[in-house]
Amino acid sequence: MTTFEEFARGFDEEPGYLDYGRVGPLSRAAKAETLGQYEILSRARYGTIERMRGEDERLRSAVSALTRFPADHIVFQPNASSGLLHAAFGLTGGDVLVSPAEFPSVTYAAERAAQALRVVTPVWLETDHDRVTPARIREQLTDSTSAVMVSLVDSRTGYLADIDGIRQVIGDRLLIVDAIQGFGVVDAPWEVADVVVSGGQKWMRAGWGTGFLALSERAIDHLTPVFSGWTGSGPEQPWDEVLDPVRGARAFSISNPDLVAEARFAAALEELAEVGVAAVAEAVSDAVERVLQLADEFAVPVSSSRSPNERAGIVVLQPLPEQLTALSASLHNHGVTASVRSTNVRVSVHAGTTDETLEMLQAALTSYASVV
Repeated sequence: MTTFEEFARGFDEEPGYLDYGRVGPLSRAAKAETLGQYEILSRARYGTIERMRGEDERLRSAVSALTRFPADHIVFQPNASSGLLHAAFGLTGGDVLVSPAEFPSVTYAAERAAQALRVVTPVWLETDHDRVTPARIREQLTDSTSAVMVSLVDSRTGYLADIDGIRQVIGDRLLIVDAIQGFGVVDAPWEVADVVVSGGQKWMRAGWGTGFLALSERAIDHLTPVFSGWTGSGPEQPWDEVLDPVRGARAFSISNPDLVAEARFAAALEELAEVGVAAVAEAVSDAVERVLQLADEFAVPVSSSRSPNERAGIVVLQPLPEQLTALSASLHNHGVTASVRSTNVRVSVHAGTTDETLEMLQAALTSYASVV
């Protein structure tokens, strides 16, 4: 059993890293799994390739343990965007309600599906300051709304959506959740969603090329597997005929998965399951509180939510426009890695964020305050 202390020691990045919302440096467990799997692949001893095919079941079981979706309702994806495209193109009619402020993976999926198939129509949700809330969704639902697409955590504002509340509002319409900015650090009620999509390169620290698509029974019944490759037709694929897609999540696969990527992602998922998402979420919340305290100490405005039930691991610092360059330069000069944008700085912490890293942030803010 992995203890929290062991989990925290698995963060190997240099001090000063506060950008998990962009990419999480590879965890020690994921790195070890990668090296081990490539050693196996490089030698290719008799039977090893066949045994590597078991990584797909391992990955689906690991996702199932964290999402509570059955393993046969889960299919590996090379990234979250691919899963969102599968979901959007699979919609068979009606309007899909989605905020135009969502991360482009969401909006592009909805718009491209509408342009290509002409069976669904994106309806752009009017949000509460870019926050997708049950109240705003309720106001804009119509009889033709067939699905709602939402990010669990908004990548710009850091806002944690109330997907349980959204489910209660939308009834039996499909709820499609892009989980990538919260999966691994938010103990969400995944079972209220019909589609959960995530990649493993951010908070899971499993590297690029990792992801999954999880489907409810209702989603399996209502989504059409438009992009269904030869692996989506079942375990045996004859070469002399083209079979229909199977019923289930497997239909949303195109080709054989990257088995090393699956193993790497599975290792990260298994480690998280052992330590518990709740313990990680608590540590992340504590680190967020420390960042908020530092922001207040140096009078740096914060535009992201301070409420624990409306945030995950992201804090958005929003100085005056003329002071943004000074803040960016100070972070750079003190070795602090964060996402600097046109109007703000996004700081994202994790359970392994160290005192040394937060002290570097404090030093950067001290220098910034002395300038402005």
